Amino acid sequence: MNEATLPTGTEIAQLRTFVVIADTLSFARAAERLGVTPSALSQTLRALEAQVGARLLHRTTRSVSLTEAGTRLLANAAPALKELGSALQAAKEHHKHIRGVLRIHCFRVAVDLFITPVLRAFHEAYPEVVLDLVIDDHVVDIVADGFDAAIRVGEVIEKDMVAIRLGPDLRQVALASPQYLARHGCPATPRDLADHACIGWRWPGQDLPYRWEFMDGTQALDVVVRGPLIANSRDFCVRAAAEGIGIAFAIEEAAAEEIRRGQLLVLLEGWSAPFPGFHLCFPSRRQMAPALRAFIDALRHES
Repeated sequence: MNEATLPTGTEIAQLRTFVVIADTLSFARAAERLGVTPSALSQTLRALEAQVGARLLHRTTRSVSLTEAGTRLLANAAPALKELGSALQAAKEHHKHIRGVLRIHCFRVAVDLFITPVLRAFHEAYPEVVLDLVIDDHVVDIVADGFDAAIRVGEVIEKDMVAIRLGPDLRQVALASPQYLARHGCPATPRDLADHACIGWRWPGQDLPYRWEFMDGTQALDVVVRGPLIANSRDFCVRAAAEGIGIAFAIEEAAAEEIRRGQLLVLLEGWSAPFPGFHLCFPSRRQMAPALRAFIDALRHES
């Protein structure tokens, strides 16, 4: 259907008013049914008649009847409005029947990027769906650990998973506060980080801190860093860097606000290559749970 043929909200309201008047053949009863005054009803009808360019009703102080133009419009409008009402009711019933528990595993950074923005609208649309969220940076076995889906970066998605991209490619970057750089200088290459206080991040389940990954042309370069602080929360590492404790290594998007405010500066940009961003991944299934389908649609709509 061409967009120009779609009625506006005002036109639908005018048609509904006309159909109710035609059904009751009484302005007083129609006004009562619609919850408006008879004068407001008359005004709406006059606007519709001006729109179609023809009188739709014969009106006297004692009676109301349809004109020929009104009879034709009623024959077309009444079924269309009924069909529209049925479609809306069907949509409401569909939402009512989506229920159950949806278990989602999500990396910490991805929660505020993807889940928080859709949380309220999703809950209002599907009030009988319980979102059971586990938020950490473990790379869990989705099937064995009983999850319906997970949100993680593309590099750690199993090949037998269905993966839906939620955002663009990402970069991991070195970050430091202006105060730290004023005291200690700025590293020119990743190897210079050996002479700096670096804030380590430990991947869950690992004994040693994460090696910082850079690109030297086309070659990957892993750097072992040391410093006064190691944590298992990247958010905390970013905040510590903003306090001048040292240099942190984090997903650039996760520190976007601190970078925008000038609390943190991006270092070694030429050494930071993009990598596949966040995806929603889940096992391949012929019959997807309606709650998961609804959640996927919500995330796609937001992103």
